[in-house]
Amino acid sequence: MTKKALAILLSIATAIALFSGCKREAPPEHQLVVQTTAQVTEDTEGFKISYSQSDSLNPFESDTLNNQTAQDLVFEPLFRIDESFEAVPEIASSYTYEDSDTLTVTIVSGLTFSDGSPLTAKNVVSSFNEAKQSPRWKNSLAPIYSASTVSDTVIKFKMSYANPYAHQLLTFYISKVTDNSKFPIGSGRYKFTESEGKLFAEKNELYKEEFNPRFTKIQLVNVPSAESINNAINIGNISYAYRDNPNDSITRLKCGKKQVALNNMVYLGLHTSMGATSKQEVRRAISLAVDRTTLAKSAYQGYARPSTSLFNPVSRIGRETQIFADSADITAAKQALASAGYSDGDVKLKIVVNQNEQRVAVAKLVERQLESAGFDVTVKSYNQKVFNDALKYGTYDIYIGETKIPNDMRLSSFFDKKGKTAFGINTDSQTSSLYRDYLNGKAELGKFILSFSEDMPFIPVVYRNGVICYSKAMHGDMQGSYGNFFSNIEDWYYN
Repeated sequence: MTKKALAILLSIATAIALFSGCKREAPPEHQLVVQTTAQVTEDTEGFKISYSQSDSLNPFESDTLNNQTAQDLVFEPLFRIDESFEAVPEIASSYTYEDSDTLTVTIVSGLTFSDGSPLTAKNVVSSFNEAKQSPRWKNSLAPIYSASTVSDTVIKFKMSYANPYAHQLLTFYISKVTDNSKFPIGSGRYKFTESEGKLFAEKNELYKEEFNPRFTKIQLVNVPSAESINNAINIGNISYAYRDNPNDSITRLKCGKKQVALNNMVYLGLHTSMGATSKQEVRRAISLAVDRTTLAKSAYQGYARPSTSLFNPVSRIGRETQIFADSADITAAKQALASAGYSDGDVKLKIVVNQNEQRVAVAKLVERQLESAGFDVTVKSYNQKVFNDALKYGTYDIYIGETKIPNDMRLSSFFDKKGKTAFGINTDSQTSSLYRDYLNGKAELGKFILSFSEDMPFIPVVYRNGVICYSKAMHGDMQGSYGNFFSNIEDWYYN
């Protein structure tokens, strides 16, 4: 029953009571709730999302963002990561670290796939082995080298090193492929179906009994390119889309928007072995001169958060280890520069950046901010090959980088010799050694953080956000986080 109809009924009831002269008690509140929630109208046509017909719907084979987003409706992981980057059990019911390199996970008993077949530890191990080879999860699962069954509901994971946050990496989907199904099968809220040449995500009737969405059938519309997806959401051909790289075209979309915290760090890479940036005082001066709030608001149109920590500022570990200010301190930057023996204009810096629109904007803003602190700065924007060569051969003082930090907040790529983001960093330094000791349980996190704040081998500036775009005609408290895009879809509806 709609709110309008309920208001009319209540008005009639009140009028009858007044004219009859009878005094009646208002009905108990819970009765009204039953009346309003009992009338849930199914919607099998209104809600539409995009997918790429040319890409696979198998979670271990797909590589397009829209297919990976759609898969969140159909598959479940052992754990999901919430908006604070904490692991929340999904298929898992509990976990235990038996020793420094062994993690045991118990799954909920009695789970089934959408076809009614049982979901057991064997399916988890099989999915883990596929995920280890997939582009989507290969890197994040690298610290876990094996999984084995202990029983139908218990899985043992072996790790390459001590890692108290390893369970946060277990976000790969549990799925299986059968001869009887055209599509891979999951245990989630919906299942892939096909009818009259159209693809749908249809409510999984075997999912939790309390799951009672209005959208019982969701059409997947073939919209392959990012630009086409933006147009489709703008004109109403689809109801919902997730975009992981908001830009000017996203901000102009005529849709509701909900920011999604990503673990993507944008940072200033520094050449620590030569030039002025080989001095700690100069590196600290650079960090002090950077206005992180301005970078977040201007370069990323507000779809980013100032990095006040090495770690994501919305995470618990990020909130507990804040070492950067979100605004610039030009006076302190000039003092640090003076302590290194430099005056205004003495330090010439070359910033290199690839031709990513937002990172170029970061480079130009940083250029102006550093010049305010007395640096002499030149920015060079290169194509990807030339940019890679500049990093390889060290022909830079600063480079603008971005990397996705794994869910266990591991920073190894900066401090290992073969790390993908270790350009310009002395991986034999005390800071690098302390980080490796921290990973192996031989040093406290605080000791590493203190060393980092003094050494400043690289400078985090912002963590990017993604954005959920949805039809303005849709109602409900729009929630959702990365990897859990449809977290409360049962509350969404059209008038």
